[in-house]
Amino acid sequence: MILKRIGPFSCAKVSAVLYAILGLIIGLVFSLIALAGAFASDSPAAALFGVGAVIMFPILYGCIGFISGALSAWLYNRVVGWIGGIEVEFDQGSIAPQDPSTAA
Repeated sequence: MILKRIGPFSCAKVSAVLYAILGLIIGLVFSLIALAGAFASDSPAAALFGVGAVIMFPILYGCIGFISGALSAWLYNRVVGWIGGIEVEFDQGSIAPQDPSTAA
């Protein structure tokens, strides 16, 4: 089975969520480092940077993820016409077919 096309918007949405989660993790790390530095410093700006990192990093990373996901999918769709798609292999044996009338 060959992957011939990736939907740019769906790829962008998934990338945005993954990057936002990564941004949250990095923001939390920056926040902890900034708060540790705030105790050693008299400046309240260090503590504000820590709180701001938890809020701004996921937003910033999510936007970057959306743009890069859409661009990557668009580029993949252009290149696949020249060199062919990515070969993907699925294991069909472990999934039992489901009756559509009983599916929730």
